[in-house]
Amino acid sequence: MKSIITFFLLFIGICNFSLAQQEFGKQGQSVISEFDKLAQTPPMGWNSWNKFGCNVSEKLIKEMADAIVSSGMKDAGYEYVVIDDCWQTGRDEEGNIIVDKDHFPNGMKPVADYVHSLGLKFGIYSCAGSKTCQGRPGSRGYQFQDTRQYAGWGVDYLKYDWCYNEGQDAKAAYKTMSDALKACGRPIVFSICEWGENKPWEWGKGIGHLWRITADIRDCYDCKFNWGGVGVLQILDKALTINQYSGPGHWNDLEMLEIGNGGQTENEYRSHFAIWSMMSAPLMAGNDIRNMDALTKEILLNKEAIAINQDKLGKTAFRFVTLNGIDILVKALSDGDVAFLFINRNNFNIDLDYNWNFDTVYDESLENGSLYMKRIPRKIKNIWTQQEMGTTDTPLKKVLEPHESLFVRLRK
Repeated sequence: MKSIITFFLLFIGICNFSLAQQEFGKQGQSVISEFDKLAQTPPMGWNSWNKFGCNVSEKLIKEMADAIVSSGMKDAGYEYVVIDDCWQTGRDEEGNIIVDKDHFPNGMKPVADYVHSLGLKFGIYSCAGSKTCQGRPGSRGYQFQDTRQYAGWGVDYLKYDWCYNEGQDAKAAYKTMSDALKACGRPIVFSICEWGENKPWEWGKGIGHLWRITADIRDCYDCKFNWGGVGVLQILDKALTINQYSGPGHWNDLEMLEIGNGGQTENEYRSHFAIWSMMSAPLMAGNDIRNMDALTKEILLNKEAIAINQDKLGKTAFRFVTLNGIDILVKALSDGDVAFLFINRNNFNIDLDYNWNFDTVYDESLENGSLYMKRIPRKIKNIWTQQEMGTTDTPLKKVLEPHESLFVRLRK
């Protein structure tokens, strides 16, 4: 009798464990599904690093959130307010991350609450290593504990860096944090920031929503530094080699925008934004948005450019051809329109005289392979001036100044 009861209890226990496994599996799938639904278009917002570095505070973040609203950036689609490095100072006896009390005297949740009260979303920074890039405590060994704190604060976005990684396997390290985010009970966009060193575009889908592809951007158009950092054209050239890895929910991250920080010309800043729009890159402003000049606002708030960036098809531009130092990028859009970007890479003026009279521009991922055909004339609209420029029945002519680009949309 005893053996029968024991067997019966064991049977019940096995059944209950099996049911629990099934229920956990359902819950896990639910969390993963919510995670996968995030960032269906490239994230848009603002990050503190490019302009302010370690000089972050509760006051600054609240003022930036206010400025996003008052400047019209919120209405244009910018929604994330992200604090980069230097907000943390240590860990308490229980291992919880400690917020810098001198700069965030009320802790992090009131800051997140304020951002949310404006209809915006709140982002934060950490690192896969033992320390952040500025020597603050990283998240290695504390991933699940940290994400529970983030969820409690109301975090919506995590930028996760790669300093002091101590030889970790990048895919495994980022998957651990991804698992922690999926288990924390709050949907949080995951930004992988390991500088493209371990080809995250090959393994990042499902682990993160966006991944950096190069070293840090510098406020220059065509430059490269031995000590790290690249310019706009260097980032573009890398992005064009891996554009097939980018799409809804998994984006190649071309880095934060430098527009408004003063290191480039008007033509270069316009080209910078046009390239990010064509490449479906996240649009994370990196300037002081409290004090934007008219040009910076005009570029960052251009609705036509943003619409191309945020197009629901999620296609990334490809380089159709290079002619006399002019790159011609082409991007398919969801309504059948096509965006073209003509970039003068030269340091001198050049005459653009482009004849639309070719048979076909191909994009093999499209159903019929055809992106533009000469027998279907299209209207040409200048993205920056909002002016019509005729149709594809006639050649496109313009003198392009050094580093200037012509950004157009071909309409049916």
